[in-house]
Amino acid sequence: MKISQLRAVVAVAERGNFSEAALDLQLTQPAVSYAIATLEEELGVPLFARGRHGAVLTPAGERILHHVRQAMQHLELMQEEANMHKGLHGGHVRVAAFRSVATHLLPKAIAQFHDQFPEVAVTIIESLSYIEVENCLREGRADIGVTYLPTSDEFTAWEMVRDEYIVLLPPKAKINSSQITWEDIAKYSPVILSCLPCAKSLHQNLKQLAPSLNTTSNIQEDSTIVSMVNQGLTAAILPRLAAVPIPPGVQVYSLPNPLERVMGVAMLSQSLHIPAVFKFLEMLKDFDFYTLAKCTY
Repeated sequence: MKISQLRAVVAVAERGNFSEAALDLQLTQPAVSYAIATLEEELGVPLFARGRHGAVLTPAGERILHHVRQAMQHLELMQEEANMHKGLHGGHVRVAAFRSVATHLLPKAIAQFHDQFPEVAVTIIESLSYIEVENCLREGRADIGVTYLPTSDEFTAWEMVRDEYIVLLPPKAKINSSQITWEDIAKYSPVILSCLPCAKSLHQNLKQLAPSLNTTSNIQEDSTIVSMVNQGLTAAILPRLAAVPIPPGVQVYSLPNPLERVMGVAMLSQSLHIPAVFKFLEMLKDFDFYTLAKCTY
């Protein structure tokens, strides 16, 4: 069933003959007759009774015309919706990110974008890890994602921000110097680390730099870890963005051997998206996330 057939049905029904319908559609009369005839063949019923005085709808044609008009209305709505998405007067951008980025960085960027393009909706899909973010992109559930760099070749990515891993010690912890050591951290056993898989690079580095450090990573919520440190129960190593807001009494140190996670904005390579997605991506690439991150600290 073709759109041209539906248009022919409406035109012939309104004009009552094939000649005037052809003029309205800017087609030849044989083309309109052929469109109607092939549709009748597909449906298995005649839609019009032809005669010297024109074309009159059959009872079946009258009922089917109602559905044809509804289909044409839906087609018009589809085109209007598509036109909105082709421009920047509508559309929907879906961004997948893990909690720390979704909480501290993306809302400010989305607010700035909304000021310029208020008719474009932007949704954050909060994910548990960068792996889930990348799966959202692969499965088409997100248009843009925030993941760790470097990433695989299936994605095109741009650096967004670098976030250092920090040591959190209880308020009453005693450190002999301004520079913390692995021995200082080891006094709090086990030391809580960020959960895998997001903290994979951290776990790998600690195996090389502090193999004797007793650690655990069985708590998923960063806020729970920070609260435990604040109560003097443990020490923790977390990305700074994941740790904030840090209670005033908690002591914060850089790692004895500095380490940071590099986060980037990514999308599937050679993916097809509406203009609103590319405009939002362009804004993210130009946004000063480094300054925003420092303000968050």
